[in-house]
Amino acid sequence: MPDGTILNSLSIKDGIAYPLGVSQSAGGLNFAIFSEHAAQASLCLFLPDLIEIPLTLPHHKTGNIWHIHIQNLPKEFAYGYRFEGAFLPEKGLLYDPAKILTDPYSKLVYTPLVWEKRKKLEQILSYYSEEQFIAFDWEKVARPNLPLASLIIYEMHVRGFTNHPSSKVKHPGTFLSIIEKIPYLKSLGINAIELMPVFEFDERSHPTEGLCNYWGYAPLHFFQPMNRYSTEKKFGSVLREFKEMVKELHKNQIEVFLDVVYNHTGENGHQILNLRGIDNPTYYLLDEKKQNLNYTGCGNTFHCNEVVARHLILDSLRYWVSEMHVDGFRFDLASILTRGEKDEVFSFAPILKLMREDPILSQTKLIAEPWDAAGLYQLGHFPHFGKWSEWNDFYRDSVRRFIKGTQNQTSGFATALCGSQNYYDKWGSSSASINFVTSHDGFTMNDLVSYQQKHNEKNQEENRDGTNNNESWNCGQEGPTTNPEILKLRKRQMKNFFTALLLSQGIPMILMGDEYGHTRTGNNNAWSQDNEENWFLWDRLEKNQDLFRFLSLLIAFRKSHPLFCRSKFLKKTDIDWHGLKPFEPNWGIENKFLAFSLKEEFEPNMYVAFNSFHKEVELFLPPHPKETRWYRLTDSSKESPDDFIEKPTTLPTLSSSYILQPYSSFIAVPS
Repeated sequence: MPDGTILNSLSIKDGIAYPLGVSQSAGGLNFAIFSEHAAQASLCLFLPDLIEIPLTLPHHKTGNIWHIHIQNLPKEFAYGYRFEGAFLPEKGLLYDPAKILTDPYSKLVYTPLVWEKRKKLEQILSYYSEEQFIAFDWEKVARPNLPLASLIIYEMHVRGFTNHPSSKVKHPGTFLSIIEKIPYLKSLGINAIELMPVFEFDERSHPTEGLCNYWGYAPLHFFQPMNRYSTEKKFGSVLREFKEMVKELHKNQIEVFLDVVYNHTGENGHQILNLRGIDNPTYYLLDEKKQNLNYTGCGNTFHCNEVVARHLILDSLRYWVSEMHVDGFRFDLASILTRGEKDEVFSFAPILKLMREDPILSQTKLIAEPWDAAGLYQLGHFPHFGKWSEWNDFYRDSVRRFIKGTQNQTSGFATALCGSQNYYDKWGSSSASINFVTSHDGFTMNDLVSYQQKHNEKNQEENRDGTNNNESWNCGQEGPTTNPEILKLRKRQMKNFFTALLLSQGIPMILMGDEYGHTRTGNNNAWSQDNEENWFLWDRLEKNQDLFRFLSLLIAFRKSHPLFCRSKFLKKTDIDWHGLKPFEPNWGIENKFLAFSLKEEFEPNMYVAFNSFHKEVELFLPPHPKETRWYRLTDSSKESPDDFIEKPTTLPTLSSSYILQPYSSFIAVPS
């Protein structure tokens, strides 16, 4: 503890209760923090040594908010709080005030600047820097504000996207490195990226040596971008670099969504870094014994509909939109947002109602993962109260089952292709469905066609972790193979999945790396792997350009047809279903074949067929009303470049019938 010289140089006043966090006012800084259950609080300043300033009653407390105003502080410093009397239910004791806790509203936290794999983080502090108040020059770059129905979403991990040496970027694994790859994203056809968690988390929190919390679904702070995703090893630079990334993406008409985790925090077990020590009963759901409830599978559940906790979430969301210019959010385990105390599930959740009424958040794109880890499943009836979309696992499973050839799946597959109207009719929009075949959680596209079972041994949990319900098919051999026929079939199946995804009503989402056939060697729960299982392998992309080409051309094809870029469901006048015989509609509705024509202005502009039989089938193309000919655009059974005919002048002319190979998809267009 230093002498009183530094303390005497500070000008200290009572301060005010709002806004929470640190704010500039009256030539100094105002500090304000909520704690209902604390009997006493102290502000801890590191200038650079620890100076502790008790917050006395009644001068420094209004209601349940503790506050103080200080002048003559330096431009940068770390700080935190001590609280006495904040109840710790799992110990039945009052909180040990020796622990210094972070400010939930601080815009920066004092954590390591270099990605590590050593011991678990035991202490974080809030950090103040004048840089957080310096206006960023957005150069008048406007938000893209793309129509929801026009989006092609790309789910990516910031570190994983460029951390491999083959990425050849200046600063691997950082926000700025994404800027260097914008030309690549545009060449693929992406116009929205969904970043896996970028809130500050502790990558060292995995209990097993050699593994880490790589995905980041354990936030330690709701305002701070991950320090380790910055290039400059200086506190505060991450704010500027995140904004630089967003600005450059917006310049290129690419929107930025964040995968956010408000359902729980990284304060698991007996770890206390901020909210548990500040006011555990306010911020977390507790049972009758004052133990933390676990609806998330991660040891605690955030009290999202408690007044103070929900305002923390809302203020965080507004900050990311207003200050960081984020375009939207995907809410992890979003059903937690509808939970209250004592197993109560709100049909009209207060936090969702406030989001609908909020002038900022109501204008953003919001995506729910409509379930939680305790069995609350709300697909199609998540109480959205506004313009929300949902991750659609009905779509995922229906498409997987049909493409791999499961019997009697044609009806579900057709429903999925048409926007899952069975779930979203009341929503009035096919854009409510976020369509995906793969995501970060589960098999990659390559593994979906290469593994019958999960192979999670590297996670060191004896292969118990991860789902057993993968709806996968290894195409004849488990894992890697040199058999050319199996390899051809696997690539064909991946093209079939891509064809279904890009020709479906709703919003397609593509998993990073699927465009070149990335493998995690059968690991369907790779959250702990900071290695090539999760890194984008740019050298593999160079070797698998045929798959990339097929997908990028499909995306361009989708964008060129307004029928796919609208939010309305298909009408009977938009689509005709076809069987294997001429003019026989709905043949095979319970079998392994599906064909249809999509029409624009009442005239067919494409014919699409999927064959999940193990034998070839003969298609009979419907006559075109203008007596034009059908031309083959795609056939997934053919090798590149014949799998997708890029130049219209070289499109092969078709007769009235066509032989479609086993496990193949096909698109014909008129000319």
